[in-house]
Amino acid sequence: MIRKSDFKPAWWLPGPHLQTIWPLFFRPRPQLHLRAERVELADGDFLDINWLDSSPTHPLVLILHGLEGSIESHYAAGLLGTLAKQNFNAVFMHFRGCSGHPNRLARGYHSGETGDLSTIVEHIETRSGTGVSAIIGYSLGGNVLLKWLGEHRENPALQKAVAVSVPFRLDQCADRLDHGLSRLYRDYLLRKMRSSYRRKFALIESPLQVDVAQLKTFRDFDDKVTAPLHGFSGVEQYYTESSSRQYLGRIRTNTLLLHAHDDPFMLPATIPTAEELSVAVTLELSDHGGHVGFVSGTLPWRACYWLDRRILNFIADVR
Repeated sequence: MIRKSDFKPAWWLPGPHLQTIWPLFFRPRPQLHLRAERVELADGDFLDINWLDSSPTHPLVLILHGLEGSIESHYAAGLLGTLAKQNFNAVFMHFRGCSGHPNRLARGYHSGETGDLSTIVEHIETRSGTGVSAIIGYSLGGNVLLKWLGEHRENPALQKAVAVSVPFRLDQCADRLDHGLSRLYRDYLLRKMRSSYRRKFALIESPLQVDVAQLKTFRDFDDKVTAPLHGFSGVEQYYTESSSRQYLGRIRTNTLLLHAHDDPFMLPATIPTAEELSVAVTLELSDHGGHVGFVSGTLPWRACYWLDRRILNFIADVR
């Protein structure tokens, strides 16, 4: 089902770019009392997660970040603060190499890697004695979540999922980021990706013969780095197999997709049609909101971060 969102953008943040950029620089990060844990993996690598503990009897929410994100990302810290005020338990999962510590193996994370998510869901269940009640994924993390939901149709403990500003078609998103002001986001993220590559492969030997300084687009980076490091023949196979849009019809968990028509990371054609959604999936579309923005409020010093409110409203009844 597709329905219109009730989001109303702040008058002082017109257009997709201000909506996208404002929270990155100006959203306050709450002070959180988190417990860090390093989860050792069967392949010799590790994942870093952070626990927000409330009460053993309260439901637990798992949060997945976007490309080159971390617990410092504005949306992550903001949602964790909101969940803490409502007495939810939560776990924030860093993808490999995103916690500030390079991972041990040459491989890392990517938009279609769902095995690590399965590992963390199982780990949380074992460690806490309860299952994950809801999972929230942003951007790349939303793509991973939707693909995982489509692959794992039965998740008895999982009651709800939310995916925000998802790149449903990776090829189209890579193309969109090569045009107009969206190139600013492309260049910003590629700088971070090149830096992460150099930092890790200063510690271990790279299996690739590539000068990442010469990779100027997402297609270039994904073709020369992401794809070969993760067993794909090239960028087209990576984009085709990892895009979440093809999995939406298989999802059985009650899932909410939050997306803006003016998302500067996407083409209009990137948005799925109603026919592609399973009966368990609802897509809420707003005309405005940018990419993981959705800022409302009457004045800049009274900004309202609508995403947190909408997510909390959706998961309020999980147990």
